[in-house]
Amino acid sequence: MPNPINRQQLLTASCISLVTTSMIFAIRGAITGPLSSEYFLSNEQIGYIYGPSFWGFTIAIFACGFLVDILGMKLMHALSSIGYLVGVVLVLVAPAPMMPEGVTTVDSIWSHTGTIMLFSGFLLMGLAQGVVEGVINPLIATIYSDQKGKMLNILHAWWPAGMVIGGLVAVALGKTDASWQVILGTLIVPATLALYFILKNNYPETERVASNVSFGEMAKEALNPFFLLLFGIMWVTAASELGPDQWFGKIMGDITGWQADGILFLVYTAGLMFVLRFFFGGVVHRFSPFLVLTVCSVLAAVGLYWLSTMDSGTPVAMAFVAATLFGIGKTFYWPTMLGITSERFPRGGALLLNMMGGAGMLSIAVALPIIGKMMDEQDAGAALRSVSALPGVLIIVFAVIGLVFKSKGGYKPKSIEE
Repeated sequence: MPNPINRQQLLTASCISLVTTSMIFAIRGAITGPLSSEYFLSNEQIGYIYGPSFWGFTIAIFACGFLVDILGMKLMHALSSIGYLVGVVLVLVAPAPMMPEGVTTVDSIWSHTGTIMLFSGFLLMGLAQGVVEGVINPLIATIYSDQKGKMLNILHAWWPAGMVIGGLVAVALGKTDASWQVILGTLIVPATLALYFILKNNYPETERVASNVSFGEMAKEALNPFFLLLFGIMWVTAASELGPDQWFGKIMGDITGWQADGILFLVYTAGLMFVLRFFFGGVVHRFSPFLVLTVCSVLAAVGLYWLSTMDSGTPVAMAFVAATLFGIGKTFYWPTMLGITSERFPRGGALLLNMMGGAGMLSIAVALPIIGKMMDEQDAGAALRSVSALPGVLIIVFAVIGLVFKSKGGYKPKSIEE
């Protein structure tokens, strides 16, 4: 008899892995100051050390499109947790350079063992983050093949949950004057817990392998014109959601003058996303996903533009209303795009899901410096106003696609046999 598959425990393992992934984003930002001071790093050098996290994420998620079917989802999932643990330890034990008095920065991050270890540790964590995303999406699509859209929304509720957890952990420990090593070391807890659930459970083959769909057939799906359209749209949805997110604390601090409380907007919208994805992910999928995405784009565009018009005299309540519109609007972008991909291209398997995730991460890597440059050359409000044009374009795109499906009888998922 085949080994039984415990869907609930595999979902739990996936959720904890995703929490670890997003906690890293929050904690990495919180330890930047003390890390740069201890290792004599300039802001540019910190950028070089953190940069591999994004590129490692992207490389790993694309690679997983091929490897999960070859090595198996269990092994790949376990390697992600091990990557987190080893990466964190490398950073924790990296020796700080002994610098001559008066010297404020190292010549190069390659000039000292400690900074090389920092680079390697964050690279390894970035690769692990990509492997997580590359494994859990096809895993959930496989074990919940009868309700992919709903369960992918519930799964991705734990991304903003991890942002909230990581942010609150960093703030709470910071209040106790805990070292940056203690704050970073908290990542060991969820990474170890995820590894426990991974090792104790059996994993299925991916839906594509179980249905005997060849690799060639899977790769052919990537050339489908509708998938290529979705792939292009994913760049815009990710930039609309996560581009502002990474700058949100600073942007809102600059716009409103509430420098100390700017991060509260990010924590608030992340908490809002968790509630909506977890409790209402199934509800929204009773409607056409393109109707949902159209409404989301309207809310995101209005929210971002409204926020861009505010200044230090803006009432706090009004700022949070605008942030609420943006928070609701960005909530269903990522999981709904993955859900559509899995539902309309089940024969595309892990490859197409991970191509979509990779497109999203590459988009963020491209968008961040562009938004930063706009903030340098103009101001935070002008930068946010420019970003609000992205969901504005998506309103038209999603509405047109939705109308096309409606003219053909409505949106329907495809079975892998079709």
